[in-house]
Amino acid sequence: MFEVFYGFRRAPFTRDLPTEELYMPVMLEEALERLEYAAERQWFAVVTGDCGTGKTTTIRRLTQALSAKTYKMMYLSDSKLTPRHFYKGLLEQLGCEAKFYRGDAKRQLHREIELMRGLHQLKPCVIVDEAHLLDREMLEEVRFLLNVHMDSESPMALILVGQSELWDRLRMQAYAAIRQRIDLQCKLQHYDRSQTGEYIIRHLAYAGSEQAIFSDNALDVIYTFSSGSARLINKVCTNCLIYGAVNQKRIIDDHMVKRVIEGELI
Repeated sequence: MFEVFYGFRRAPFTRDLPTEELYMPVMLEEALERLEYAAERQWFAVVTGDCGTGKTTTIRRLTQALSAKTYKMMYLSDSKLTPRHFYKGLLEQLGCEAKFYRGDAKRQLHREIELMRGLHQLKPCVIVDEAHLLDREMLEEVRFLLNVHMDSESPMALILVGQSELWDRLRMQAYAAIRQRIDLQCKLQHYDRSQTGEYIIRHLAYAGSEQAIFSDNALDVIYTFSSGSARLINKVCTNCLIYGAVNQKRIIDDHMVKRVIEGELI
């Protein structure tokens, strides 16, 4: 409804924006470049950050940036991921039916990866999302998975992506053996005030807006409410646009944002 009122061609604050349209501040661009290097070198990387810091955005951009002629991308996201389901999920993405027992499935995966690397000249890159939910058994299995050929090489690039608590766990003494294998760590932060404004302007431009809709004071209030979390920015901006359209307001000021936050989001 508000799209018509504001003359948008598309919704500005949805999750399904094309990867090339995603807002990428310097922080995320640097993380992307480092992850591309990790994929090239077949490293073990860990990406952490609180909700709304751009973890999914960075991973989406990474999968688009890596050429399918060079890399075989595999993605897993399962809050109850076990070693058996880990191997099963990867083998299914390689077009194989996994053997039932964990050890057999692990050896099967290693064989498939060696064929991929040797015969097809492809570098495997595995992304495990929501990794903060992995239990100790699964994290230990990651360590064993990366130990091949007497620890002389890595069979794949492995990227664990999770909330900040993942790194808090890995810093514990009990996880020292796993932590020592990590080649690259990226900690993502929330947007600052300037980046919050740039984010909103970028999304409005993508939607087709030809003029400013949120006042500077409104952007201040949005930043204070969201603390720079993209997810909350999307939420408050969408609600403000609906409110503005209903009330025939072409410009959304700070008083309107406060009214929306207090009436609908708190």
